[in-house]
Amino acid sequence: GAGDPDPFAGVIGDSPPLLKAKATARRLAGVDVPVLLTGPTGTGKEVFARAIHGASPAARGPFVAVNCGALARDLLASELFGYGEGAFTGARRGGMPGKFEAADGGTLFLDEIGEMPLELQAHLLRVLEQASVVRVGEVRERPVRVRLVAATHRDLAADVTAGRFRGDLYFRIAVTSIDLPPLGGRGADIARLACHFAAAAAHRHGLVRRQPSDEVLDVLTCHDWPGNVRELRNVIEQATILTLGDRIDL
Repeated sequence: GAGDPDPFAGVIGDSPPLLKAKATARRLAGVDVPVLLTGPTGTGKEVFARAIHGASPAARGPFVAVNCGALARDLLASELFGYGEGAFTGARRGGMPGKFEAADGGTLFLDEIGEMPLELQAHLLRVLEQASVVRVGEVRERPVRVRLVAATHRDLAADVTAGRFRGDLYFRIAVTSIDLPPLGGRGADIARLACHFAAAAAHRHGLVRRQPSDEVLDVLTCHDWPGNVRELRNVIEQATILTLGDRIDL
């Protein structure tokens, strides 16, 4: 309602490429279609995914994130879809719901979806098409209503051509896509983010708030940032912790 905090307030910056991405994300948030976030690693895809969730009709539901590149394929299947009792050695009594069930009525964020093994892609497509999930080792279908936001740093269209990613799944998850710009091309946003991260790090660690000097901001703005926003955040956090003076200097 009116006066509610803006879900996109956490997406900091007003460089043209970022404003374009933000405007697209705002428009898509209110429509129940899958969204694919693309762009280099470290550009803040989960921040965008959370903002889309927060601005969507599913905002009152859960936001559940899964990194598809961080788990072995067997683990990823039971993590996403859950498992039934006795599905494998060490399985919990009564089974276990997966992330799809956990996200029911909300948003499921699948990060690094390009790393998902092909056989799991087929399973994922079936869940999306039928709006129901079957736990590993079970046959019962459980209805789930989930808004899907996926993210990748890969060129999925090229992966489809090369046979590394299913074309039918690609067209299902990339109904709309938003390209997040690398930090190096975002100009004045770099200084704004640096000041924001310095304040946040000081708050988090209970330290005196110290802002970067103008000289530091100039150097940061000219740097290339291969690790993007994540790299900048880590650099500023380290500087905040180690600085003894009244500001962060070179």
